[in-house]
Order: sequence, then C-alpha cells, then structure tokens
Amino acid sequence: MLNINNLHASVDDKAILKGINLNVKPGEVHAIMGPNGSGKSTLASVIAGKEDYEVDEGEILLEGENIDELGADERAHKGVFLSFQYPVEIPGVSVTNFIKTAINETRKAKGLEDMPANEMLKMIREKAELLEIDRKFLSRSLNEGFSGGEKKRNEIFQMAMLEPKLAILDETDSGLDIDALRIVANGVNKLKSEDNAVVVITHYQRLLDYIVPDHVHVLMNGKIVKSGGAELAHELEAKGYDWIKEEVSA
Repeated sequence: MLNINNLHASVDDKAILKGINLNVKPGEVHAIMGPNGSGKSTLASVIAGKEDYEVDEGEILLEGENIDELGADERAHKGVFLSFQYPVEIPGVSVTNFIKTAINETRKAKGLEDMPANEMLKMIREKAELLEIDRKFLSRSLNEGFSGGEKKRNEIFQMAMLEPKLAILDETDSGLDIDALRIVANGVNKLKSEDNAVVVITHYQRLLDYIVPDHVHVLMNGKIVKSGGAELAHELEAKGYDWIKEEVSA
C-alpha cells in the first residue's frame, strides 16, 4: 500500500526527516510515536503532499506508484486522506455541501460523473449513523463553533465518506475527552478493512487502547529508531522515551 524509502525532507532549509523507511500493507494499522519535534507531523504532511516541505531525497510509493511529483489534491484523488491536528473553520459551507464537493471532485479526477443525489444522501445517512452523528450536525458550517471532539468526529466522517486507501490520522486524540475519543476511535475501527490502511500519529498510548496497531514505530530526530508490536506503545507509556534515547546512543 505505502512504501517510503530513505525519505529526507526539510522546511526552510532545515532538515526534519533524515532517512525514513516505512512499509504499510493493506489491512494494517501503523502507529507513529515520538516526543515533540521528532518529525511526526512533518512525515504526515510530506506523505499528504503539503507544499511547505521539500523532499530532498528518497521516494514515496502508493500501491507501487511514485507520488513524489503529485500535489496534495492529486494525492487525495489517489486515495490519501490526512486528518488534521487543527481542522480549519469554513463559515457558510455546511458539512454536507463540503463533503459532496470533495466526493464529486475525486470522481471528476477519475473521469466519473457526479454521484447521483439519492445515492449521496443514502451514503451520508449510513455513515452518519455509523459514527453516531446527529443529522443537525451535518447542516452546520464546517468546523465553525465546533468543540474539539466535534471537529475530530467530522474528520472521521469525511474519511468514512471518501473511503480512502490510506488514512493518516495526525494526533486525532489531541484535546479529546474519553467519550469523544471512544466515538472517534470506534469510527476508525468500523472503517478499517483489508483494502485500506491506517497510519496513526500520536504522543500517547491511550488512543492505542481503542485503535490497536499492528506495528508501532518510534520517531526521534527525524529517524525511526525502534519498531515493534502494540506492546511497544505500553512500554513507552510506562518508561517514557528516555530509555530509547539511551538505547540508540549506546
């Protein structure tokens, strides 16, 4: 699904990623953990194609296709979805209208006609029910006046509607209380399949109690310094990151 080979990336001539190698297969959940400033969000942004970052070396393959030269919108049309840490407010554009536009733009990029209105409405109802979303919520302006939990739930709703091949969740647990965390995580779990893959970026093990990863990777100073199974997240919760720093420097 996703193959990253020797990825180096920088912003404003400052090196952030310093040789990332990562292979994510269909049906897998990978968690990227690490202290502040380690490059986690940069990695998410570079995969998604954000223009602020310069790829200096290496390659990113999605289903065997090199996507290095593709813009963020082209990558989205290919099936890459990024859930933002701080979603943007768009007054005057309802959640429903935003998602209709996003779906039809993706269809247009694939040479398809707009999704018929009745089919769109049926899909919206099904996904809203799946994620325990009230229909009144769908008529509100996108993220305007939303609580932290509502913003994150809306991101997962977009993910449900767009049905991406690769979903990258950048600190989706940030600012969520336990109830909101459970609802968001349940939504992600219901959307997992053998045909898609999920990369979860988080500081904390608590999210991984709900979204259990197949693989956990620790990112430090722009490099993946340790990988393991779900038990690695528990070890990090118990010991912090200092023991890995000592292990790496030994």
